[in-house]
Amino acid sequence: MQMEEHMRRPGWPTRFWVALAVVIVKPISWLLVKKDWRRADRLPREGAMIMATNHLSWLDPILIAHFLYNNGRWPVILAKAALFKVPGLGRAVRSLLAIPVYRGSADAIRSLRAAEERIAEGSCVMFYPEGTCTRDPNFWPMEGKTGAARMALETGVPVIPVAHWGAQEILPYGSRRPRLLPRKTFRVLVGPPVDLSKYRDRPIQADVLREATADIMAAITALLAELRGEKAPDVPFKKPSHG
Repeated sequence: MQMEEHMRRPGWPTRFWVALAVVIVKPISWLLVKKDWRRADRLPREGAMIMATNHLSWLDPILIAHFLYNNGRWPVILAKAALFKVPGLGRAVRSLLAIPVYRGSADAIRSLRAAEERIAEGSCVMFYPEGTCTRDPNFWPMEGKTGAARMALETGVPVIPVAHWGAQEILPYGSRRPRLLPRKTFRVLVGPPVDLSKYRDRPIQADVLREATADIMAAITALLAELRGEKAPDVPFKKPSHG
């Protein structure tokens, strides 16, 4: 274990697990989609960061991970805790530095504490502030949850907003059968860091977290509007409490 830790770059898994993930993920990504990746120069090449993005499909974590890897960052993904209990898969996602998310539980705070540890290592922690794939009928981002904002205000690390479009055309939410042909285009647009400076000297309480989260989601939505060439809704969709 100590040898594995020694082989690990700050914020990255060991070389074995990086190589294994790359061998599996990159061919899938290249085969499935054409790439339209924009403004990757806005991604910090080193140091801790929070990447906040929209969620359209079960496939987009893989495609975003490929985008980040190709631009010199390893994505630390917050994944459903149930995945960590699957034989074989659980060891893999843990070794790839994924963080289990405990939904609807007093243990949910454990996810944020684990994310803090990754931030302290200089990692790129990937947040889906919506918490799940969007339920907006036109695929715009929903209201966000406050975890990314809390992490940013507590640690002071930058929040880099990223919008993507196209994964939902390959694997729509809820579907298990991908639509591979004709080959789709996966579009990504990176924005500048979200300006959260006005919250720095305020107590981290519910109203501050809601406002900071709204700023993060507004940045993601504006990027998605640019990618799509469409006007975003004035008010974000609110996910029904039952769905």
